[in-house]
Amino acid sequence: MTSHGRAAWELLLPAVGAPARRRGRALQEALRGAVRSGRLTAGTRLPSSRELAADLGVSRGLVTEAYEQLTAEGYLRSERGAGTWVGDAARAAVTGARDLTAGPPGMRVDFRPGTPDLSLFPRSAWAAAQRSVLSRLPHPALGYPDPRGLPELRGALAAMLTRRRGVVADPERLVVCSGVAQASTLLGFVLRARGLRRVGIEDPGSPEHGRLFASTGLETVWLPLDEEGLRPGPLADSGVRAVVVTPSHQFPSGIAWSAERRAALLDWARTVDGYVLEDDYDGDFRYDRAPVGALQGLDPERVAYAGSVSKSLAPGLRLGWLLVPEALLDGVVERKRTMDLGNPVLDQAVLAEFVTRGGYDRQLRRCQRAYRERRDALLAALGAHLPGTGVTGIAAGLHVIARVPERFGPAERLLARAEEAGVALRLLQEHGTARPADGDVRLVIGYAHLTPAAIDEGIRRVAEACGAG
Repeated sequence: MTSHGRAAWELLLPAVGAPARRRGRALQEALRGAVRSGRLTAGTRLPSSRELAADLGVSRGLVTEAYEQLTAEGYLRSERGAGTWVGDAARAAVTGARDLTAGPPGMRVDFRPGTPDLSLFPRSAWAAAQRSVLSRLPHPALGYPDPRGLPELRGALAAMLTRRRGVVADPERLVVCSGVAQASTLLGFVLRARGLRRVGIEDPGSPEHGRLFASTGLETVWLPLDEEGLRPGPLADSGVRAVVVTPSHQFPSGIAWSAERRAALLDWARTVDGYVLEDDYDGDFRYDRAPVGALQGLDPERVAYAGSVSKSLAPGLRLGWLLVPEALLDGVVERKRTMDLGNPVLDQAVLAEFVTRGGYDRQLRRCQRAYRERRDALLAALGAHLPGTGVTGIAAGLHVIARVPERFGPAERLLARAEEAGVALRLLQEHGTARPADGDVRLVIGYAHLTPAAIDEGIRRVAEACGAG
């Protein structure tokens, strides 16, 4: 046996052990894998089909078919009378898959904001809704959906949002989308097509808004806040005709916009023929009183309202909604159609079942109890381990702004020592252009995903690392 024959024989012999009906496919897969991995290198001459079949103890037709299939795919090349060779088109495949969601290595407690407690996901109730949907969903419903979303989900969401958030929710103007991120990009593409070139974002605010709008071709302009909301003067001077805001519980400052600033924003939008995107990312979570109603309810023709189940259920579901002003609706729906042809039907139907049967309201109550307890645990831990630390913002949401006294800083030193202690923190200044004028350290501390014990451990570790005591 020649050296190339022996190499092919050794690589392909395991495929011969496959069941008879799969042997041909197994042989093809083994050959394909050997070429991809480089074990059979480009230019290697393979045994004739007769020789290899005899070595492997299989029919010649099986080997001939494998050679023909891989030649058609480009892995092999063949010349009449000259034999079969390994081609040079294949390249070794990259093995392994990275997880881009992995957090900082070595962290024992991660206080970075934005994550709910995923252990609260209602697995049993969700599974029951799935079973119910699968048992009754008609076959035609599994086709391409209305790009706006299933009618039953749009109706259920419209009723729920009207009741809980005070919006004006016409199901015909509600678009189901893959979270607030897709809602923002949908709106950004439509505004860009209408001639807008810039959009304003809150300062401090979420840098993610800037990245999302940049992907649609819109430049972003930071607009300063004070304790009541966007400052009217800089907004008017900016020249923008669209802004994205979080008025019910501003991220990250934690304030609720005053009634005067909400009215001023709407007056501005009407004056400049502009639009507001209201990101109601955690509007349901208010712990000291009923949540402030959504801005959209005051002017649904100037305010596009976006929300999702990312904080109430799980961000991995990728389910959200966008209530669209009439003038923008056709453009948003067409962009949604061309972007992905609509969200998965089964997921939409399950969420509709979950909302209609009261599961969503029960889930919100469960989360509210847990997050209120964890916010209280964080305040107690700050008071016990970092005395003098103040917390600003309303009692709501999934994070707080903590103003840590100057003696525990400066900011870079505190972050470095916390990291050495296995604690991940985030500075408020990472969320905008403003920098504190005093020496105090302002942190954005997320707590919803942590148990009270983990919260206390994390703050204690930071205090010990900074020499508190």
